[in-house]
Amino acid sequence: MQHSQRADENPALERAVAHANACNLPLLVLFVVDPAYPEANARHYTFMLEGLKETMAALRRRGAHMALRLGNPPEIAVKVAQKAAVVVTDRGYLRHLVEWRAALADAAPCLVEAVEGDVIVPVESASRKRESAARTIRRKLTSAASDFCHDDQPEPLHQAARGLDSEADVALGDIGQFVAELGCDDSVPAVKDWSGGTKAARKRLAAFVADGLARYGEGRSDIVARNVSHLSPYLHFGQIAPMEVYRAAMAADAPAASKDSFIDEFLVRRELAVNFVYHTPDYDQYSCLPDWAKATLDAHRNDRREATYTRSALENSKTDDPYWNAAMREMRVTGYLHNHLRMYWGKRILAWSRTPQTAYADALYLNNKYLLDGRDANSYANIGWLFGLHDRGWPEREVFGKVRSMTSGGLKRKFDVDAYVAWAQAL
Repeated sequence: MQHSQRADENPALERAVAHANACNLPLLVLFVVDPAYPEANARHYTFMLEGLKETMAALRRRGAHMALRLGNPPEIAVKVAQKAAVVVTDRGYLRHLVEWRAALADAAPCLVEAVEGDVIVPVESASRKRESAARTIRRKLTSAASDFCHDDQPEPLHQAARGLDSEADVALGDIGQFVAELGCDDSVPAVKDWSGGTKAARKRLAAFVADGLARYGEGRSDIVARNVSHLSPYLHFGQIAPMEVYRAAMAADAPAASKDSFIDEFLVRRELAVNFVYHTPDYDQYSCLPDWAKATLDAHRNDRREATYTRSALENSKTDDPYWNAAMREMRVTGYLHNHLRMYWGKRILAWSRTPQTAYADALYLNNKYLLDGRDANSYANIGWLFGLHDRGWPEREVFGKVRSMTSGGLKRKFDVDAYVAWAQAL
């Protein structure tokens, strides 16, 4: 278990249960906490471990043994696999996650299967190439979604797990102490208003389906009312199944326009991001941007900026824009930012940076450092979008060239942005 960190509606887990029963063997579920995981800090580890603690308890009740280990994930997985009849792993798409699974498959002495369970439509089934925009993949995803979205009942384990524990297993008691002893970056603390785990995810999903979804079509961009699901951190850590969210939205008593709008964001945009990462080796580099975007940004790289700010000034909300400062404060304090504000936040970084390459690096750094859903396929696609990825050319203007721009005037015309600033300052 690595990407699908849940006990329910987990296709990789259910495949492992089927193998265990077919072999008449007990099931060992292994999760390896890597203290050196790329860009992870105390905020990320705390949220993740809160979910894992819940998952461990659920798997014990089911009759499996969940082993928590510390170290290098592929090395430990290969060592554990020496005594396995079959190994099943969930699927990841980022570069290091693909490498981990390949290393396991190469070194394990038994059958190794990877089961995809954190998208609705498997990435190769959706498209065999990198798609240029949502419009080019939308029909492929929406037409195939129902074929893959099943609500299968879990199969009971025939053999209870006994004798599978090891001296290398780590107990997960006090999560705060556990994180402190990891030796990870503690400059970004855990957040107060978010807790990890499937129960918390389902609570947010139920609240959204009962209330926010009905207003999502016209109100999803409202930075004050916030008619959004707030599920992205839970999806990032695999604490809730996309299939469960999809079914709940489709079955909800809400206007068709709102449901369609949510499905477009949740299914099409989210899985377009997976398509991008899967087909783009340099998904986390400025070089991944479309040629037209790099050309127009380069043509305007020497344009006069209204202001320029260092990464430190940005990180500490030291700009002359109170709306941007409030957004950065929300990120620092809560680990979350409304999607419309994420667009404004990123576009202003481009406007204030000496070069587009600097803007790209700073935006990605801040995104991955503070957001609970950072370091994700969606993170890389969303940061790329700020610079023209999955978008089209717009009327040319200074600094941005033909890349879409956003200004504070747009925020003031559409929203009670001063109410948002007051709320953020009170955090």
